[in-house]
Amino acid sequence: MIKTCILISGPTAIGKTALAIELAQKFSTQIISADSRQCYKELNIGVAKPTQHELELVTHHFINSHSIHEKINAADFEKYALDSIAKIFEVSNIAIMVGGTGLYMKAFTEGIDNIPAIPADVRTEISNRYSLHGFKWLEEKLIYTDKEYANRGDMKNPQRMMRALEVKLHTNQSILAYQSGAKKQREFNIIKIGLESNREALYTRINSRVDNMISQGLIEEAFELKQFELLNALQTVGYAELFDYFKGNFSKEQAIDLIKQHTRQYAKRQMTWFKKDTSIQWFSNDSAEVFNFLSKKLD
Repeated sequence: MIKTCILISGPTAIGKTALAIELAQKFSTQIISADSRQCYKELNIGVAKPTQHELELVTHHFINSHSIHEKINAADFEKYALDSIAKIFEVSNIAIMVGGTGLYMKAFTEGIDNIPAIPADVRTEISNRYSLHGFKWLEEKLIYTDKEYANRGDMKNPQRMMRALEVKLHTNQSILAYQSGAKKQREFNIIKIGLESNREALYTRINSRVDNMISQGLIEEAFELKQFELLNALQTVGYAELFDYFKGNFSKEQAIDLIKQHTRQYAKRQMTWFKKDTSIQWFSNDSAEVFNFLSKKLD
């Protein structure tokens, strides 16, 4: 059998983790997480990390692998994932990758452009200014500093905007200049699967998940992490809103409602990203349909 990686993508709360574990057990293999936050060992409830029981059922890579004090990007993930899949292929012909961070999955399947390393002080300065002055400052700074990116880049995603700004300030070149679009060829087969549902059902799942996170202790978890709120890893839905609650900017109920709202918005952005990839085969959250499809593809 040709070495094959099965990619499972889709919006948050759609059921990707459960399907990935089913597939991994069926094919006696391991899972690589493609989630930009579940890799941090200090974050648990707020990033919907697999449970301890789930982690014991199947070996996972890129879960609890790093600290929030480390700066991880798509290029780091590409190397980590390629190293991990090489180890998996030593014992299995199939590997599973699952996650909702589209840029990480793109880096794994197509490679990523070689952007110069940015000094830590440049990153810290931009992050601190963004935390102090907010999105409006970041938007105006990019428009003034890098008109090319402001016109053509993603001006709704603060993380990408900060990345674009740090590259421009350090290299005096727009990050777009480093994005050649050339795709690398992998030495293994890739099958892409996407999970989707109607908007009402997905939003109900998201709202229910947030309520469950609160009951599981998300507020307490966030309180323990509030001293690190300026770290990039904590610029995350579910934590940022609670940090504002701790500061008295919102009531607890308002913060919870904002987590739900921002998570729904994030899910919409995820679907916009993944729907651009015409090579993804879409399914409702029905493992039988997926198994039937894969049995034909892998035959």
